[in-house]
Amino acid sequence: MITGKNQIGYKQSAEGAKKYKTANPVTNSDNPTVFYEATQLEIDEACSLAAHAFSTYSKLPGVKRASFLNAIADEIEALGSDLITMYMQESGLPEGRAQGERGRMLGQLRMFAELVKNDTWRLPLLQDEGGNLKKTYIPLGPVVVFGASNFPLAFSTAGGDTASALAAGCPVIVKSHPMHAGTGEMVATAITKAAQKTAMPEGVFSNLNSSGKEVGEQLVKHKGIAAVGFTGSHHAGRALYNLAAARETPIPVFAEMGSINPVVITQQAISKRAGQIAETYTASITQGVGQFCTNPGLIITVKSEETTHFIEILAKHLEATPGGCMLHTRIQEGYEKSKNEIKAQESVSLKVVGSSSKPNHTTAALAVVDGTSFIANKTLHKEVFGPFSMVVLAEDKNELLNIINSLEGQLTATIIAEDSETIALQDITLALQSKVGRIIYNGVPTGVAVVDGMTHGGPYPASTDSRFTAVGNHSIMRWVRPFSFQDFPTALLPDYLK
Repeated sequence: MITGKNQIGYKQSAEGAKKYKTANPVTNSDNPTVFYEATQLEIDEACSLAAHAFSTYSKLPGVKRASFLNAIADEIEALGSDLITMYMQESGLPEGRAQGERGRMLGQLRMFAELVKNDTWRLPLLQDEGGNLKKTYIPLGPVVVFGASNFPLAFSTAGGDTASALAAGCPVIVKSHPMHAGTGEMVATAITKAAQKTAMPEGVFSNLNSSGKEVGEQLVKHKGIAAVGFTGSHHAGRALYNLAAARETPIPVFAEMGSINPVVITQQAISKRAGQIAETYTASITQGVGQFCTNPGLIITVKSEETTHFIEILAKHLEATPGGCMLHTRIQEGYEKSKNEIKAQESVSLKVVGSSSKPNHTTAALAVVDGTSFIANKTLHKEVFGPFSMVVLAEDKNELLNIINSLEGQLTATIIAEDSETIALQDITLALQSKVGRIIYNGVPTGVAVVDGMTHGGPYPASTDSRFTAVGNHSIMRWVRPFSFQDFPTALLPDYLK
């Protein structure tokens, strides 16, 4: 049963006067539950409990934290179809997507449980030169995690940020996303049950409701918070980053803030398989109604007759692809606003308009612009969150490289080429490498595998710290810091360093 209350440690609380509801974007109507926004006193209580919990939780053996993480997965799994139903009511996403995302969330929890069963992940180093030194990694402290609008499960309440922070030994306070507060409460209840069953200290987890930005800002500024995990827009992520830097004691903000994910297509590839590429990229551009941070929002190639033909094929495929329901009215309105802003720019032509008469629904849009105009106009570099892509036409390879060099930091880049061109692609590869966290060859950027080889991050503004990934076991390193013991008595060392 959804109560609409905040989860603060082991109790539920609804002290605030500010209330709100989530919405069903498919029916374009409010869901029934009233949610209570957290007050300053409730925020203070959650942070105080987290700070007290940290002193105990951070010292627990890895096997106990692993037990907690596995218990969370078990409790979430026990929610069954009720969680799927709530997810669909609040996101408008289909059942298959809900089930897939739940599987990803459960997989992440169990993956981190396996990782921390022993302490090898801390990379313990023992060295006698320069003194008897023992180096390890220790947790930072309580972490605030912001739920993501486009992933109500995998990047939200018990998603990758929460799972990795708990695995590292950091208590977590989730700032629940207002679009899926009911889904968040169900998952938060499961986490709380798991914490109680495994005898975790109260305050190891809390879940706070918020309809706006105030609760998130108060959490980031709170002296009890040691780090922040965020997935969302550049505007919001940068605002949180600035708040954290302005504190008396600055704290790290690990924000993933979106990307236009450039795709470079060679002339040989277009000449040999224009139809196949157009079909493949139509599916990628429209997957999830374009609401992925790895959506291919930019296609860069050299102007030619073959390119013109490719654009025509791509446009026809996109026009023939049925539209879909976006996550929320605000997201659909934001998509239309961003698309119209691009359309209004000089030298831009919209080959596919993208619209729908159904509330909160839309279809794909495709724009085309010349390379010189793209380089000169930073408005064209902005992410359009939805089923949108822009083709940038370079005069030649030199201008194509200039286009790449004009780009801001991105999560991914893709090269579509023939294998016979590999030597000629070295300069393009090097140019892209300086701009992104991951390069794909003859594939699509959509689809982020939860494996150790995956880098989900990139140079600013794709993320606030390109040295880290938000996906895979290595994402745990965001929540720890290096620490050395010098000439220490064995009895005072952690067990794994004895």
